[in-house]
Amino acid sequence: MIRMRRRLIVLQLLMVALLVLLVGRLWQVQVVDGAKYATAATQTRTREVVVPAVRGLILDSAGRPLVRNRTTLVISVDRTKLGRMEDGGRAVLARLGAVLGRDPQELRLRMRPCDAKVSRPCWAGSPHQPIPVDADVSTAQALQIMERQEMFPGVIAETQAVRDHPYGSAAVQALGYLQPVTKEELERREGLKAEFSGVDMAGRDGLEEVYDDELRGTPGRRRVQVDRLGRLLGVEHETPGKSGLTLITSLDAKVQAVAERAVAEAMKSAPKADGAAAVVLDARTSRVIALASVPSYDPKVWAGGIREDEYERLLSDKAGKPLVSRAIKGEFAPGSTFKMSSVAAMLRAGYPINGHYNCPGVYMVGSRAFHNFRGRSLGSMTLHTALVKSCDTIFYRAAYEQWLKDGGLRPKGKPKEVMARTARAFGFGRPTGVDLPGESPGRIPDRTWKKKMWAATRDVNCKNAKDGYRDLAGSDGGRAAFLTRLAHENCLEGHLLRPGDAANFSIGQGDVLVTPLQLATAYAALVTDGRLRSPRLGWALVRSDGTRVREIEVPVRGRLPVSAAERAYIKRALSQVASDGTAAGAFQGFPMKKVRIGGKTGTAEVYGKADTSWFASFAPVEDPRFVVVAMVSQGGLGSAAAAPAVRKIYEGIYGFTPKGKPAPKALPAGTPAAKLPAIKKDGTLAW
Repeated sequence: MIRMRRRLIVLQLLMVALLVLLVGRLWQVQVVDGAKYATAATQTRTREVVVPAVRGLILDSAGRPLVRNRTTLVISVDRTKLGRMEDGGRAVLARLGAVLGRDPQELRLRMRPCDAKVSRPCWAGSPHQPIPVDADVSTAQALQIMERQEMFPGVIAETQAVRDHPYGSAAVQALGYLQPVTKEELERREGLKAEFSGVDMAGRDGLEEVYDDELRGTPGRRRVQVDRLGRLLGVEHETPGKSGLTLITSLDAKVQAVAERAVAEAMKSAPKADGAAAVVLDARTSRVIALASVPSYDPKVWAGGIREDEYERLLSDKAGKPLVSRAIKGEFAPGSTFKMSSVAAMLRAGYPINGHYNCPGVYMVGSRAFHNFRGRSLGSMTLHTALVKSCDTIFYRAAYEQWLKDGGLRPKGKPKEVMARTARAFGFGRPTGVDLPGESPGRIPDRTWKKKMWAATRDVNCKNAKDGYRDLAGSDGGRAAFLTRLAHENCLEGHLLRPGDAANFSIGQGDVLVTPLQLATAYAALVTDGRLRSPRLGWALVRSDGTRVREIEVPVRGRLPVSAAERAYIKRALSQVASDGTAAGAFQGFPMKKVRIGGKTGTAEVYGKADTSWFASFAPVEDPRFVVVAMVSQGGLGSAAAAPAVRKIYEGIYGFTPKGKPAPKALPAGTPAAKLPAIKKDGTLAW
């Protein structure tokens, strides 16, 4: 009993001691050290913030903004902070979704890192930067988040500059778009990592990508004071950044609108058309005045992160791949627009420039009959008339004769291949070097190409020749049989350049592929000084105060392999096509006495599809200032779809109605811009 009492007394004493210790500690914290802890609780912290530079504008040749900046309230989330929370930030996202009127699951999807297995929306930028989850939010929504940071840890509401396209989808493939800077870019691009603000965007495609370094600018730095909740109390020090340079282009917004409308209408007029493109060049300099490709798309799809279904639509065949510029990436057989190269090749091979050549309705190339267009026999004519009337059989014969001279199927030594070499000298089969990314090279199929293609496809062809096309046999027996025979020939002799290959080459068919821009630059060289140039959209870079940094020169990359007299001969022939030749119907009623148009139609056959429609042109004939090329995929005859589109472009440029009456001009002077936009006395651009 006594022992029990002793134990209780000890326990009581121990409890009293603990209470005394606790009271003493509380007295020390609240009374003795209270002032110190109060100061620590209210003291500010300093943070260093990199402030993104204002991205430079993109202007047209008259100073009109094609791409500019606008400010918007953006909500971003720090994924790292949310990941450290017990629930992974689900409660924060639920509250955020309620404020923004968005599904929290959608916000979470936008924060996922992108990879090959993750579909959009996702985040392709650096894992260390806040991730934008919503843009264009209201001021009231932003204030709810900013004033209650304890409810929204890791959530940032701030004003950011975003890209705005005043002309909507005009030239959207050429202008490009912005996307988050990736980790790989930070490592690859020297200087970008040191200046990375955490919210920077990088140019993707088009001019935004090519001139990204110049447009980006230099970010500023700001030292700010924040309280323990991360709320901003003030700015301690700030080093201002430098705005990105403004890019002045040779594009003209009004001509661009005319070109896009013209090719869109051409597609509507051709029931099977699935795409179209137009190129307008300054004939003398090869600066690009308009670059149209339809179908197009609204650049707003990139704002706030594109969804997977939207991205797939931009690249889908069903939608016509609107993300892809057919003007620089689309490869198509050029048809008769290619004949100017074949005439030049004939002159190089020794065919007399003033000779007469028979144009029969059919010509035998080896054992195979090759027909003139609609089998017409046009009698004897000069090369001049062969271009105007577009006689095919004259070119078949010349190509076959040169193929035989090279040794036919079993050439000895190094064949001259005059047709292919001349085409390459015109710039075909290689990129033009335009200041846009992803340009296609086209294709000039010579003997070397045939061997490479055979080596790459032989196994597949031999397998298809053996097995046949069983999937097609039931629905299209004729096509299955044709493809099986073709596979058998390519399996055994696919490395040989056949006589039919040479004949098709001469009229821009078979395996020949060009882009609309390649054709335009070749025609520009042909009808001016013979110099083949790498076209440019960028014209000059200027500072935000209007002072010029540098002018972007147009490089010369070669000369055409024909003399000035030969170029003049070909040009004279092409000058009659719109008035007396294959395009005469499309230009009926056009005021040729005021502005004379020259050019060449092209109708290229495509197996299993409607013909590709082409028209390559220049104007005025006497002293060309413009080269205009239009292409309509599955548009039919060149005179039926492409030529009318080109006519509408010239009507817009020069100010004519369809009946030839005066109308407002897209270019008031009727010529390409010769000078950069005027600069005011205060140093700003005179828009």
